[in-house]
Amino acid sequence: MGLTYAFDALYANPGGKPLVRVHDSNGDGKLDAVEELPGATGGGEHGNHALEPTPDGKALYVVAGNHTNLMDVAASRVVNWDEDHLLPRQWDARGHARGRLAPGGWVAEFDPVAKTYELLSIGYRNQYDIALNRHGDIFTYDADMEWDLGMPWYRPTRINHVVSGSDYGWRSGTGKWPGYYEDSLPAVLDIGPGSPTGVASGIGAKFPAKYQDAIYALDWTFGTIYAIHLEAEGAGYKARQEAFLYGIPLPVTDAVIGDDGAFYFTIGGRNTQSALYRVTYPGVIPAEEAIAELRSVAEARATRHALEKFHGKEDAAAVASAMPHLASSDRFLRHAARVALESQPAEQWADAILKTTDTQARITGAVALARTGDPASYRSPLLTSLLELEPAALEDSQLLGLLRAYSLNFLRLGRPDPAEREAVMAELDPLLPHRNPDVNTELVQVLVYLEAPSVVRKTMSLIVNRGEPRIPDWKELASRNPGYGGTVLEVLNNHPPTQEIGYAFMLRNMKKNWSIAERRAYFEFLNEAAKFKGGASYTGFLTNLRDEALGNCTNEERAALADLTGESFNPLPDFTITPPKGPGQVWTVASAAPHTSGGAMKKASFENGRSLFHAIGCAACHRFAGLGGDIGPDVTSTRTKFSTEYVLESIIDPGSVISDQYGSFAVTLKSGEVHTGLVVEKDQTVDIYPAVNAAEAVTVKRSEVAKIEQSPISPMPPGLINGLNAEEVRDLIAYLMSGGDPKDKVYGE
Repeated sequence: MGLTYAFDALYANPGGKPLVRVHDSNGDGKLDAVEELPGATGGGEHGNHALEPTPDGKALYVVAGNHTNLMDVAASRVVNWDEDHLLPRQWDARGHARGRLAPGGWVAEFDPVAKTYELLSIGYRNQYDIALNRHGDIFTYDADMEWDLGMPWYRPTRINHVVSGSDYGWRSGTGKWPGYYEDSLPAVLDIGPGSPTGVASGIGAKFPAKYQDAIYALDWTFGTIYAIHLEAEGAGYKARQEAFLYGIPLPVTDAVIGDDGAFYFTIGGRNTQSALYRVTYPGVIPAEEAIAELRSVAEARATRHALEKFHGKEDAAAVASAMPHLASSDRFLRHAARVALESQPAEQWADAILKTTDTQARITGAVALARTGDPASYRSPLLTSLLELEPAALEDSQLLGLLRAYSLNFLRLGRPDPAEREAVMAELDPLLPHRNPDVNTELVQVLVYLEAPSVVRKTMSLIVNRGEPRIPDWKELASRNPGYGGTVLEVLNNHPPTQEIGYAFMLRNMKKNWSIAERRAYFEFLNEAAKFKGGASYTGFLTNLRDEALGNCTNEERAALADLTGESFNPLPDFTITPPKGPGQVWTVASAAPHTSGGAMKKASFENGRSLFHAIGCAACHRFAGLGGDIGPDVTSTRTKFSTEYVLESIIDPGSVISDQYGSFAVTLKSGEVHTGLVVEKDQTVDIYPAVNAAEAVTVKRSEVAKIEQSPISPMPPGLINGLNAEEVRDLIAYLMSGGDPKDKVYGE
């Protein structure tokens, strides 16, 4: 997939194999020897990609797509990356990239002498190639996930500036980061749907000046080569696109400027006819002119490069150099400063962040501290520092940064205690709804996480009224139309309600604080949204969203919604439940995995797996495909969120993978008495189920409760499947991954 000639040898990036060096072993002018080098082994269209010499001529840039596992690296300028989703994600509804985690696509630098790698940048979907401009800055053309069209997490093909330490936020399924995240970066230019292939620099072309300075981006699907005209903006760039060359059909694959100054490009791929083309300019090339550049731009770029020298390295000068730039309005300069700071021990700079009076510096620093700090030392002080800010007075970009800082604090350093939760809600709840839809998205996300009592009512207003900040009177609505059969999306045009789907996606996690009218409006919205057309996964995403939302309804709510959802709801099984046959054993993840991986589950029995789910007590707490209890979370949508390996580990060793949503709570009464277990909060009482299969709850009055805290102990006992034989383990896990469909592909259908 990648070829370049450098250091008197041909370097090649073959699919499925590491990097190789093809060279002349005896000086006869023939390439006769192949040396296998360390490297990644990604294959296929999302595997190993382009190779490009570095500007100093001493190393190679190596590019890889998001299905390429990162090889061992000697150093990394990207620090502290993780998935970092405040609310649960769903995998792609059709299974693409299921289980693939960060770093996604990446760019690294290979030292041909030491034969080591340094990681430069991550978070791409499938960037095939890179090119450098006259300043030595790197640019790439990243792919979209066209199946996501119509969904809020769709990201178009785009030109990205590959800067040191950057994470462009590709995460699988619904988890893609927006460009406004403070720990990511925006694209230089969004282009739209397409299939990016080659990228080339115009340097050396015998073309007019603007085409010499352009970066060329090739789109295979639409047969177009774009000239990307860059303009420096602070430490980064902005750009505009020009359709430089196009044809039908013209499946362009790669391009280069030849030694003769002509533009060469190839076509082909996927069994199409291949060809080589040459593009020349017949006019007179103007004499080379010196290009004037704003001094401020040159200085900003130089400052960014100076800060990048600290990325991934401890340096005594880093903190003093980075601190002043945390307050910069320049995203790329601020990013370089934050990564430099994160590369140093937090104790060297945490106090300065907590005490700074500059709002932007505090927000940027809070993101850095949440990503690197020790939870025991910094969780509470950082939250206190964020609460000192006045969110209503912030610019939209700063408010988005503050909301990301809150999210990372909760994710990385720990959940807020009840008093902190109330304080954060008091700060943020009055801001919803907001004039900025991006701010609304982040407000809804944080308030859903905090289970704010008003978030359902306010977010349903945004859904029903298409973003208008008007809260309907649900009681009046219900009295006017008890069946709520009216169309809530009359305002929609002929495109999917993308923003509102995003709100509904987050609300699917809310179990409490719904009225029946709100529940009905929610599912009517999903029914209407399903009438629109989107990408290949659009309908599947909506189906999975609906299933998860139904799973968080009570049995009473599901019965009341049956006319909208089509459920014939009856939580009692209508089939025979038989006990396990055994003989069992003490299962470990290692011993059970061979029976639940690869093609093993294609031989599984749907009926036996369903019976075992009820026989060993899972259904006492969990509902699956409409059957079972509603004390714990509905697990029908397990397959849309978790891998088989994760599910297996969760059952065998539940204490090792406790999710915020699935854990138990310690309920402390004002008398000092403590009850631990699954908690169901009601209007006047709190029910605590002390064990996963407890038939009766301990019920206390809300007025008697002093606090409710997350417990580090899983309510599900370990060894739940130790009574099963290998085939029964297989059948149970296959059932959980089937979504309740006996024809699911897990069974080989």
